[in-house]
Amino acid sequence: MTCQERRGFLKRLAILAGLATCSSAGGCSYLQQARFLIPSIPLDKKTQLSNPITLGVNDSEFLWNQVVDTVEDYFKIKSEQRASRDATGWLEGRLETYPEIGATFLEPWRKDTAFGFQRMQSTLQTMRRTCFIRVIPIEQGFSVAVEVIKELEDVDRSQYSSEGSAIARHDGSIVRATPGLVGQPITLGWIRQENDTELEQRILREILGRTTNVSPPRRAVRTYK
Repeated sequence: MTCQERRGFLKRLAILAGLATCSSAGGCSYLQQARFLIPSIPLDKKTQLSNPITLGVNDSEFLWNQVVDTVEDYFKIKSEQRASRDATGWLEGRLETYPEIGATFLEPWRKDTAFGFQRMQSTLQTMRRTCFIRVIPIEQGFSVAVEVIKELEDVDRSQYSSEGSAIARHDGSIVRATPGLVGQPITLGWIRQENDTELEQRILREILGRTTNVSPPRRAVRTYK
C-alpha cells in the first residue's frame, strides 16, 4: 500500500469514526469544528484572506511539505517544482493538479467542492476544478497564491435527448440501428467559469494554519567525535 493509499484509507476511517460520533450528544458539532484535526485559522466567512498571502516562514522545505499535504486533501497532484530560499539562491515553487470532477451531495467525504451552492451546482451539472499554486520567495518569507479554476462541461446534446440518435420506425421499414449512434453525449470541451474563490480561501486558510499553529521540525545536528 502506497503512502497516498494509506492516507486515503486513514481518512475514510476518520469519516466513519466521525459519523459514529454524531450519534452521541454534541458529536456532529465536534466533527464540524475539528475538521479531522487539520490546523486551520478560525475566521468568519465574511473575512477574506489576501490572495496571495504572505507567510513569515524561513524553512522552505517545511512550507512546501505543508502546501503539498494540504493540496493532496483536495486534488491529485500532477506536477510540482519545489520552492527554495537559502544562501545559494531563491527559486519560485509551482504546483499543478489534475482536473477533478466536482463532488456531489452523494460524496460528502470529498473536499474538492464546498458545501452549499458549489456542491449543488456540481450535482446538477458536470463541473471540474484544477488547482494552481505559486510559492514565491520574498524578503518577509514566502508569498503563496492559490488559484482554483472551475470549468463547465460542453456537450453536443442533452443526456436523454433523441437528437442525432437512431429512432425506431413503425411504418414497416427495416431499421438497423448502429450501436455507435446511440450513447452518451460527446464532450466537446470545457467552458471556463469564474474561479472558485470559496475553495481558494479554504486552502489558504489550511496552509496558514499548518504553518503558524505548528512549529517547524528541528533539524538533526550531527556531532563528530
